[in-house]
Amino acid sequence: MQNEKDLFETIKDTYPQNPSKDFIVSTEMKLRQKARSMNRKGMIKRITAISSGALLFVATLSWLFFFSGQEVMTEVQSNIGNQPFASAVEEQDPEVFIYHSHNTESFIPELNETDPRKAFSDSKNVTLVGKEFSEKLKEHHINTILDDSDISKILEERGLSFKDSYVVSREKLQEALTEYESIKMVFDIHRDSQKRSDTTINIDGKDYAKIAFVVSTTSNNYDQNREFATRLHDKLEELYPGLSRGVFKKGENPQNTYNQHLQNNSVLLEIGGVENTLEETFRTTDVFAKIVKEVIEKEK
Repeated sequence: MQNEKDLFETIKDTYPQNPSKDFIVSTEMKLRQKARSMNRKGMIKRITAISSGALLFVATLSWLFFFSGQEVMTEVQSNIGNQPFASAVEEQDPEVFIYHSHNTESFIPELNETDPRKAFSDSKNVTLVGKEFSEKLKEHHINTILDDSDISKILEERGLSFKDSYVVSREKLQEALTEYESIKMVFDIHRDSQKRSDTTINIDGKDYAKIAFVVSTTSNNYDQNREFATRLHDKLEELYPGLSRGVFKKGENPQNTYNQHLQNNSVLLEIGGVENTLEETFRTTDVFAKIVKEVIEKEK
């Protein structure tokens, strides 16, 4: 009967040692998520020496080898409860919620349009900025919920006006917060109406869309949200001076808290302006995702 060492050598000879990067990252995250889940639920039990050896053996194989072929994949899936390999990050509890109260806000350079007042689109709009931000956060192993609901269409269907946008988007946020207690940060992403000179900065020869952090003064979470926005601003200024336009306080409409009363660490982001390009906003969200990762890790 083969021992573990002999079996390990047999498999080494059978399968090429060229695992894909995605498989390695996925496996690492699965193991880490499982460990966190076991610890959180208090289900960690004493493991015998034999079980420990078996688990280590399976983990080592997962890291070293990329199994190809339907037959092998079927066997592996049956060993993990017939569940197909899914995104490891998406198996984590979500920590960030991204949504767009004004989802049709767009950018002149992306449209056949010159009038800033008409920079709106049903498809090429600020939701693409949120999507890019979400994807970058996931690359940093931060599970994120992206709500790209067509708020504009819902308003039309209900016979509501543009000023009711936050009423509708609030419903989406409330649903997420009810379902996922793990959410730590909430970002409502917009684009500003300011001119390009106010919303753009050149860093190392490339143009970036600036970020403005907006906090409601009428929210009962104002102090916490202002501190959160300031922390993000300071970190951004430390690493990318000038990329942040600063933290802005708004409270002219007491009835509109930008939904920031629902959750601490909530902030409205103005990423770029009407004259920026999507590419410029993407550069910024890629950078900002790193900032968010640092802030989350510091809080753990």
